[in-house]
Amino acid sequence: MAKLRVGVIGLGMGKGHIRGYQGHPEAEVVAIADLNAVLLEQAGNEFKVPNRYTTAEDMLKKEKLDIVSVATPNKFHAPLTIAALKAGCHVLCEKPMAMNGKEARKMRDTADKVGKRLMINFSYRFTEQSWALKQEVESGILGDIYFARTVWHRRRGMPRFGGWFGQKELSGGGPLIDLGVHRLDLALWLMNYPKPVWVMGSAYNPIATALAKKQNKQYDVEDLAVGMIKFANGATVEVEASWAANCKERERMITQLYGTKGGLVQQNTGEGYNFEAELYLERDGRLFDMALHPPVPGVQGAMAHFVDCILNDKPNTATAEEGIIVMDLLDAIYKSAASGQPVKVG
Repeated sequence: MAKLRVGVIGLGMGKGHIRGYQGHPEAEVVAIADLNAVLLEQAGNEFKVPNRYTTAEDMLKKEKLDIVSVATPNKFHAPLTIAALKAGCHVLCEKPMAMNGKEARKMRDTADKVGKRLMINFSYRFTEQSWALKQEVESGILGDIYFARTVWHRRRGMPRFGGWFGQKELSGGGPLIDLGVHRLDLALWLMNYPKPVWVMGSAYNPIATALAKKQNKQYDVEDLAVGMIKFANGATVEVEASWAANCKERERMITQLYGTKGGLVQQNTGEGYNFEAELYLERDGRLFDMALHPPVPGVQGAMAHFVDCILNDKPNTATAEEGIIVMDLLDAIYKSAASGQPVKVG
């Protein structure tokens, strides 16, 4: 059987997509596209990709592709995903799924209409540790989960300051839509995506805005956002995200779940991108802690998972429906932050 032919649009985050596909024996990255001709040439040479395009439209027109990854600034997720789907490709789209829930639904509806898959790269699911936590939660070890707190704070970590990340027209928002989306999805995935009913949110931008003014940089999004989400089953999730906060750690990521039988925490170590996880339980009247030590057999990265699901005609995780729920919640947090009032969702 011939390998699945893959194209990648956007060569910032897209380089990670290329690596992921090239690690799968049944996938071949045959084309890449980026507006930046220098970056296109560098990435093409580094990864030995033969076909290189300065426009995604040209790539989709000239190449017969099975899979396309969309890894561009957020503004272009929806139009490029829809174009790739209409060109007959399955699509793996970077997070956030779109600029808002309305765009996300158009993407989902297009995928349904043309009969192609649409998966969202919620990459923090795709680790041995996260899958081990999922297995523990599915076993019922926590009981009924009624509260979660999920956080990504940076002391001063504004990506490419002055670039598209800080421009609402291109990004849709700041750290909430950039970082918070990861931690929110992880918590919701572990909780089996309960149905949200209302949201309360706040957003602030005093630190980054002042720095941007001083450095004459463009910046019109928040530098810190928080949200409280209430679900139909009574559970509550708090989400926090910042690029610029007066906290101790350079980078702090933590997701905590509290259940009727136990709790869990996953957090980064050394202010970096390695993680540890523990479970907190009660047995026969005794309290004890249990460190979680992966590996979990068969855990794949997002790209390999997507390829396998297509080849074996099995459902993929990180679905468009879950992406829409996340987008609706982000929309609601921003709306509540702007109005100062709770927002109904669902």
